[in-house]
Amino acid sequence: MGNNEITNILVVGIGGQGVMTAAEILAEAAIHEGYDVKKTEVAGMSQRGGVVSSHVRFGSRVFSPQIGPGEAHVLVGFEAAEALRWRGQLRPDGVAMVNTLRLEPPVVSLGLHDYPEDPVAALRATGITVHDFDAGAIARELGDLRLVNTIMLGAIADLLPFPSEVLEARIVERFRARKPHLVEANKRAFAAGRAHGGD
Repeated sequence: MGNNEITNILVVGIGGQGVMTAAEILAEAAIHEGYDVKKTEVAGMSQRGGVVSSHVRFGSRVFSPQIGPGEAHVLVGFEAAEALRWRGQLRPDGVAMVNTLRLEPPVVSLGLHDYPEDPVAALRATGITVHDFDAGAIARELGDLRLVNTIMLGAIADLLPFPSEVLEARIVERFRARKPHLVEANKRAFAAGRAHGGD
């Protein structure tokens, strides 16, 4: 992903997981690096529990915030089935970074859809590059489940067209301003995410 090419990052999950916050931080990092950035987000049936997706696009000039089918460079799946559901947006040479967490959205609990038996295996079967790990387990080891968001950002940091330190600095800046006592925990979470991103 060079400077002249538009970079497309699609972040998906379930309401309450921090999908929109992650997309916001990605956008802030790209803006900091001088890119033109467009972002869009869609919340599902409910703020917490409904499906959520956020498109982040940046490059020298970006006209639309929407990522078309087969255009995403990176698919960030905070929830495994949601990653599978959005697989069609990923380029053939794209990367899916997937939290193995299984959370049934309301469309499943209401009986409108079935939850896939093994969403990560189904993703792999399409031939794309998939990195999957249990971000929740890592967050628990670090002492705070809310760190999943930062772990997932750390996992994709080395796939972006700017240094990982740029993304980490935006996270630290955000917490230093709002919750300074969480800065060190988020630094550890970011490092843990980077360590698992290439698994």
